[in-house]
Amino acid sequence: MRARWPGWLGFLLAVVSLAACGQAGLGKQYEYEEEIYLDTDGSATVIVNASLPALVALRGLALPVDPSARFDRRSLRGLYEVEGVKVTRVSRPWRRKGRRFIQVRLEVTDITKLPASRPFSWSTYELSVRDGVMSYLQTVGAPAAGTPTNAGWDGSELVAFRLHLPSRIQYHNAPSKQVERGNILGWEQPLKTRLTGELLRLEVRMDRESILYRTVTLFALAFAAAMALLAAIIWWVVRMGRASTI
Repeated sequence: MRARWPGWLGFLLAVVSLAACGQAGLGKQYEYEEEIYLDTDGSATVIVNASLPALVALRGLALPVDPSARFDRRSLRGLYEVEGVKVTRVSRPWRRKGRRFIQVRLEVTDITKLPASRPFSWSTYELSVRDGVMSYLQTVGAPAAGTPTNAGWDGSELVAFRLHLPSRIQYHNAPSKQVERGNILGWEQPLKTRLTGELLRLEVRMDRESILYRTVTLFALAFAAAMALLAAIIWWVVRMGRASTI
């Protein structure tokens, strides 16, 4: 059974992500952040929050770094879309520390084909299933270009990669060793480290069966058991009523 994220939930996640990146005081702030909401069938929702200078430096995208320059969101959409990768939202830019930030939300039919989209070509994605265990491995390689001039960075900027997983996690190599708010894992690097091209490996092993599928199955079994119990009670009451009239 495919455990797709409901449309309204995906929209809510995008809004929350945008708010968290655009407002101060709501946790850590990232210069570049990739979030993957993975399904057990290999499809995914991907959300990118990044400054325009970070997209230029890390992904080599031809975007205006000057905060006053004209920015065309339709052009950015075209840089992400390829067969199997559909852009569902490009936000209006917001500003932080004098830099413009943008959010791009995508639907991907097969996560292993995501590198065909140029902004994700620095990564390889592997997904396999063996003996009921699903293994995910993402390797993030070197950035595509050098540091843009006048980016306004002070060396404290962070980059993050985050996985929202659909089933029970058996193993992961996230540096924090922690699973956040259910089934969320995060990997962080200083931006200056990511710019050097140091490899980053995201490795997870999880159940093949999604939590949503198991929850629905348990609910269905509980409902069937309750109906069976109710039927038994009705049968017993009717039988006792007939017995009392004899």
